[in-house]
Amino acid sequence: MNITGNTVFIPGATSGIGLALAERLVAAGNTVIVGGRRQERLDEIARTHPGIDTVRIDTADAASISEVTREVISRHPGLNTLIAMAGVMRVEDWREGSAVLATAEETVTTNVLGPLRLIAALLPHLQRQPEATIMTVSSGLAFVPLRATPTYNATKAAIHMFSESLRLQLEGTSVAVVELEPPSVATDLLPGQRESSFAMPLEEFADEVMAILREQPDATEIQVERVGFLRHAEARGDYAETVRALNAADPH
Repeated sequence: MNITGNTVFIPGATSGIGLALAERLVAAGNTVIVGGRRQERLDEIARTHPGIDTVRIDTADAASISEVTREVISRHPGLNTLIAMAGVMRVEDWREGSAVLATAEETVTTNVLGPLRLIAALLPHLQRQPEATIMTVSSGLAFVPLRATPTYNATKAAIHMFSESLRLQLEGTSVAVVELEPPSVATDLLPGQRESSFAMPLEEFADEVMAILREQPDATEIQVERVGFLRHAEARGDYAETVRALNAADPH
């Protein structure tokens, strides 16, 4: 992925990783549009980041995705990069049976159907661009499960395999598929995660991601050093030990 001269749409970028990357992409010479559900956050971003355009979108709502993607293309016909950032992470206990189902369904809708619907809506436009990029966002938990978040783990594993498959289908086209695989990062994805000593500082994570994109423009998986512990556990041959270590450190 070339990190300058693009027009980048990042749904789910009103805080955390998405906003940190949006700020850096603008500084690198890109046009950036961030999307989110909370209008007050969008208004604040518009005030404090005059180089960032904003749009209200609910990536859990198929109609919102259809309407807003058309609007973004109309406002920014040079759009050539999608970063499907929006996601939710919920603690679940499946021993509670059907009580957990609503939370699981919400997680699947946001984390799987949201990115798939965004990609389906924007891919025809992206394929008409000389160079384009789809960046999906999985997780280190796509490769090693955290006991407390079964559905989140599963959705990120699904995004990983979808990214691998989509890359195969788009081989030879103008559209590259890049997968961002964060470790635990100090954001508000889970209560208390921002203060966790286990989480990677947000600014450090975003800086390392940008360095990887700059130094490895052909990379298909964006892995900061800290996520390698999870991403390569099976290849190292210590998967079971890594599962135990991860869950021993989990405060939930």
